Amino acid sequence: MQKTYSVIIFYHLIKWLFVGLKFSLTLLLRCTPSGILKYPYPTDCTQELLNGIRTSGEVEIFPQGKLGTPMVVYCDMETDGGGWMVKLRLQVFQRRKDGSEDFFRGWKDYVKGFGNLNGEFWFGLEKLHNLSTMAKMILRVDLRDGGESVFAKYSTFEVAKKYYRLKVGGYSGTAGDSLSYHNNQVFSTKDRNPAPSITSCAMSYRGGWWYMNCHEANLNGLYGIDVNVSLCLCQGIIWTSWKGKDHSIQFTEMKMRPADFRPPPKK
Repeated sequence: MQKTYSVIIFYHLIKWLFVGLKFSLTLLLRCTPSGILKYPYPTDCTQELLNGIRTSGEVEIFPQGKLGTPMVVYCDMETDGGGWMVKLRLQVFQRRKDGSEDFFRGWKDYVKGFGNLNGEFWFGLEKLHNLSTMAKMILRVDLRDGGESVFAKYSTFEVAKKYYRLKVGGYSGTAGDSLSYHNNQVFSTKDRNPAPSITSCAMSYRGGWWYMNCHEANLNGLYGIDVNVSLCLCQGIIWTSWKGKDHSIQFTEMKMRPADFRPPPKK
């Protein structure tokens, strides 16, 4: 009995020593020559920007604002003042650029996320929900094709928990507004359609998206398809108000950041 008790004490002693060491190392790694960072545990890309990070790339954020398991995200620190998390890549959460990743996937993949943060990727609906509801967020969509670049910005952006319903509005930009059509729509994939319609939009248009009946924007469609307009298959990467539905756009990024963020002055 005494031996068992000693083993338990030893186990907890080692456990707390490990936790303390991890805490100390984390603080040390997140220090600068001038002292501790302003945000030792940044909750998003804007806080990393205010910590002095000016180069786009992968960073670790701590959504709870304290020591814990970090989340690796891609931050765009250069576009429109920086601090964006990329979804399809600012805080970036989506990116399409070369067709290297298959986006015609099922529900589980879209919830969890897939791809390479330095290439094509989808961040994941569950993480997108968690981050987009932490604070009031704005969304930016960057589109490039054939040497042309346009953008769409939305002052309201949120992904709800139930069926990952999209809330988006307040458009400004140069791409035209193709996303407000999808406001209040639930996310659907080839194997799950929470709001059944006459046709399965995800199956017909080969992606996972907030389809209505069916789309004006389809940024997760098939890459590199130029559709015969007379057939009107519209299965490519579509932003109707810019290139119509018969042309698949070459590059897209979706990204978000807190609405109250103000970029630091340029040095």
